[in-house]
Amino acid sequence: MSALIKSTASVGSMTLLSRLLGLARDIVIARFFSASDAADAFFVAFKIPNFLRRLFAEGAFSLAFVPVLTEYRNNYTAAQTRDLIDRVAGTLGFILLLLSLFGVVASPLLISVFAAGFLDQPAKFDLTADMLRITFPYILLISMTAMAGGMLNTWKRFAVPAFTPVLLNLSMIGCAMYLSPHLELPITALAWGVLIAGVVQLLFQLPFLYREGLLPRPKWGWRHEGVQKIIRLMIPALFGSSVAQINLLFDTFIASFLVTGSVSWLYYSDRLLEFPLGVFGIALATVVLPNLSEAHYKKGATHFNETLRWAIQLSLLIAVPATFGLFLLAQPILATLFQYGAFSANDSMMAAYSLMAYSAGLPAFILIKILASGFYARQDTRTPVRIGVQAMVFNMLLNVVFVVWMVQSEFIAPHVGLALATTASAYFNAYRLARELRRDAILGPVETFSLPLLKILGACIAMGLLIYFMLPNVSVWSELRWFGRLRELAILILPAMLFYGALLWIMGFRRQHIVA
Repeated sequence: MSALIKSTASVGSMTLLSRLLGLARDIVIARFFSASDAADAFFVAFKIPNFLRRLFAEGAFSLAFVPVLTEYRNNYTAAQTRDLIDRVAGTLGFILLLLSLFGVVASPLLISVFAAGFLDQPAKFDLTADMLRITFPYILLISMTAMAGGMLNTWKRFAVPAFTPVLLNLSMIGCAMYLSPHLELPITALAWGVLIAGVVQLLFQLPFLYREGLLPRPKWGWRHEGVQKIIRLMIPALFGSSVAQINLLFDTFIASFLVTGSVSWLYYSDRLLEFPLGVFGIALATVVLPNLSEAHYKKGATHFNETLRWAIQLSLLIAVPATFGLFLLAQPILATLFQYGAFSANDSMMAAYSLMAYSAGLPAFILIKILASGFYARQDTRTPVRIGVQAMVFNMLLNVVFVVWMVQSEFIAPHVGLALATTASAYFNAYRLARELRRDAILGPVETFSLPLLKILGACIAMGLLIYFMLPNVSVWSELRWFGRLRELAILILPAMLFYGALLWIMGFRRQHIVA
């Protein structure tokens, strides 16, 4: 497992850089645009192509493409593998070009579907539609980038695809700071930043593909055997990948009917949740999928099961303390990062409420990615879809129930109901995936994980109590300048991390529990 650790560390470090710049990007957006009507409009215009990106690029396509490409690499000739790559590039590119053209033309229709609450605010609606016309072609560019990343990942070149998202953040930061002052509507600079990033991200990966001899020569190949296999795997995976994204869009749809700022508060809290999820959860899943696929075709069931068990245990080791930390430090973290300029103390507190609700689901969000890889690596895309659809329906029902109840009870932050529903449905999804893997004799007995989990929980509870007693009054974070806030946050986080690590050591956790 040491090779997996190194690969995960490589992807994680690149992803950490991307997430840090992502936080910098969000700090810039919060400082310049706050939780305003214009910010709400941009977040919707960005969320729609981002939804499709996660659906096609990082979602169904990658989950279907990587196992099939791994199969071709191991069982077919180099020429047949190259032909598959060329046919996939040509077919995917043409379909997404048509989709991008449709999105540009039909942007008002899409906004009326995904943010119906904007219909009675004509200026906000028109601004959102105009920005969507700029951002929508990003789906074509980033999907081709994801294909390039899938090839590099299959060849175990993980660092380059993991670094690529950094370019999106740099582009948006640059456009917000230097382009926005020159535009009639400054917020549209962010939309141009998204489009520019798509071009740069694709061009960045091409030299690395060329070096590996993988640079595609796109050809139409709808009837190609490998392309058809990817499509067959994609169709159910498309539904499976869409579950989380449809839930997020449904959240946006409901939030568009709530008070101004609700869309932005959910965005900022979700972005902070994405930090540990991306740095560790997605990095681990990215490394695990091709390794599980290889184990399935070459190394046998024992190696497959051990790899999956290792990934689950490692994810719990990181996700559970991150949950405790995010829950207890939600408001201080948001105040330290975003509470400057136009972003008020009230914005910070409102976003903190939803971050606390989201953070409770972090272990489940990470486990879903790991457990689903156990199915996708075996080219079983139907089971995660079936479970995902059940979780999606469950989430939508809870969305309505929680928000209606909170609105009727005059709760100060009804948008929190959307985050709570997302968290509850994530645990439902993770439980059902684990149950199916147990039935297939892929996942070990519960006892395999219960003792390590109890030790982790015990260490986290002690760490949480330490943070709770050290935590200063809420008003302190508004009184301090940025350096003082950062200092206070470091005083809380660093001792807590050391305390958690020391407690695990005392309870018997050693290096071999992580690398083997």
